[in-house]
Amino acid sequence: MTDTVSFGYEDVAPEEKTRRVGEVFSSVAAKYDLMNDAMSGGLHRLWKDKFVRRVKPRAGEHILDMAGGTGDIAFRMVKSGASITVADINPEMLAVGIERAAERGIASGREPDTGSLVWSEANAETLQWPDKFFDAYTIAFGIRNVTDIPKALREAHRVLKRGGRLFVLEFSTTEWPGFSEVYDAYSHKLVPKLGQMLAGDAESYRYLIESIRRFPKMPEFEAMIREAGFTQTKVEPLLGGLVAIHSGWKI
Repeated sequence: MTDTVSFGYEDVAPEEKTRRVGEVFSSVAAKYDLMNDAMSGGLHRLWKDKFVRRVKPRAGEHILDMAGGTGDIAFRMVKSGASITVADINPEMLAVGIERAAERGIASGREPDTGSLVWSEANAETLQWPDKFFDAYTIAFGIRNVTDIPKALREAHRVLKRGGRLFVLEFSTTEWPGFSEVYDAYSHKLVPKLGQMLAGDAESYRYLIESIRRFPKMPEFEAMIREAGFTQTKVEPLLGGLVAIHSGWKI
């Protein structure tokens, strides 16, 4: 862990990033869907569908969905009959997810059960679960907001059973000629304005866009996953790499 980490285009102390990221997600929690629609042009729904198809959740499995507070990924996976523990460092995000689960009539409980959700406040860098506890670990559009990403990946490896699988959905850098420039113009100029108009918060949306630009490119992040102990790593670019599905196995 270095003396400073990136918070958007700024370099700040690690504890400062943790605090400020918390403020961002407290601010945007109630407008989560609008936030994702603004950042992806609505495509995040299709990306999440594909992501869950890659995870292949199965009845009887116990899956940790990290940084999944509002339930977007968990609601898709719980249909399989798997038990999903939804973890998030931000209580406001979890509150949104619990409310949405109640609206959908999805069962929630204190202990894992077939086809149910468990909600838990947790820090990805210091998970409270024992070694070899989960069958799969998912994190969608959350890893870039973690203060110490290598530490979080090592924790993911620790809590997975042997044969367990890691799946990460995250923005990256598109390699399609011309498209990168178009998306840069859209994201830097329009997304903060949309954030101000839709949620009264341009600065949080500006940070979220900047955090994408500071996130490691696909080969670099894949190397980080391998360094955390995962094998058979794979990257599946979407829209030329604007978004990528990363995966790895614990053997």
